[in-house]
Amino acid sequence: MKKLIYILFTCITASSLVSCLNSDDPYKEYAEWLVINDNWLTDQEQLKDEYGNNFYTKVTPSFDNDVHILMHWFNDRSKTRDNLSPKYTSTVDVKYIGRIITGDAFDSSFLSTKPADSLFRTNLESVIDGWGIALMQMHIGDSCRIVIPYDLAYGTSSMGTVILPFSNLVFDLKLVGIPAYETKFSD
Repeated sequence: MKKLIYILFTCITASSLVSCLNSDDPYKEYAEWLVINDNWLTDQEQLKDEYGNNFYTKVTPSFDNDVHILMHWFNDRSKTRDNLSPKYTSTVDVKYIGRIITGDAFDSSFLSTKPADSLFRTNLESVIDGWGIALMQMHIGDSCRIVIPYDLAYGTSSMGTVILPFSNLVFDLKLVGIPAYETKFSD
């Protein structure tokens, strides 16, 4: 019985080792795409508007000072600053279009009919980190362009055929609502 367990263990270990050796290394396979994405992100960080101001605001979450996203608001934030803003545990209704850096769209709420036409309902805990960071900076009614570095998106993984490993993502995003929002008061 001990021999059988030893042989089985040896076969499993050898099989795991062979599969590791044969696995694709995204750093080698997508090295050029990684450089293109890194350079593109640097260009976006330095992008200026017509007045010479930074086009994007660099947003660093309080929980990790080593990461950031870029945000550009299309609306006058003074008109939405008193509106509700989601928390990390909130469910939100948004409208969005997602693109990779080439401008190719990979997803859009405008293809959705549930819960309502063009709306996407999700919990911030269940989306990519960059979305959660952006949405917690927004108030209902805000429309933004957000640039999410690949490490806050899908990292070294691919999603479908459009989002390759190391893909920075760009979203045009509007926070439409926060369904079932509860305000808790302490005594």
